[in-house]
Amino acid sequence: MQIHNIKKTCCFVGHRKIEVTPELENKIKNVVEELIIHQNVKDFLFGSMSEFDDLCYEIVKSLKEKYNYIKRIYVRSSYEEISETYKSYLLKSFEDTFYPKECIGAGKLSHIIRNQVMIKSSDFCIFYYDTNYLPNKVTYKHSLFPHQPKSGTSIAFKYAMQKRVYYLDSFCFIISLMIFLLLVLLLLLCLSLVIS
Repeated sequence: MQIHNIKKTCCFVGHRKIEVTPELENKIKNVVEELIIHQNVKDFLFGSMSEFDDLCYEIVKSLKEKYNYIKRIYVRSSYEEISETYKSYLLKSFEDTFYPKECIGAGKLSHIIRNQVMIKSSDFCIFYYDTNYLPNKVTYKHSLFPHQPKSGTSIAFKYAMQKRVYYLDSFCFIISLMIFLLLVLLLLLCLSLVIS
């Protein structure tokens, strides 16, 4: 089988709150369409809980009208078992859904682990990562000072960079080149977000 016929996967990871602009929408749409046309990406993995996920979902949904063979897959971070009613509800918006076995017993870390599973399962990851972004501080009942939680997107981005550096040594040149080009695109996207 030729490498360009191999079905590929892309996931999306980004902050809960983002500033949606026409420029950002166009950049994401262009990158996603490029992945569909030139990289044979057919499966798109989505988490939840972020405006970035919502934006990317709407973009892929609109592209599905043109490329009806692509699949939107919802990767749940909670509810290992779901009712048929809930599954039917999800399948109105997605072509498939699953709960990663790695999330079993993960508790509050389930979103982090779900993101890592999505990254490991993907050939391409599209991030919206602002290095200055900080989640809202949390004050616990018995603490003297507010706690600054870590950004789940920051954790996922660092994980992806670690995984991709490792894969550069493991995969053939074509895959390495694709990952290198993706990293360049991600860097350009991050730089343009910081500048604007």
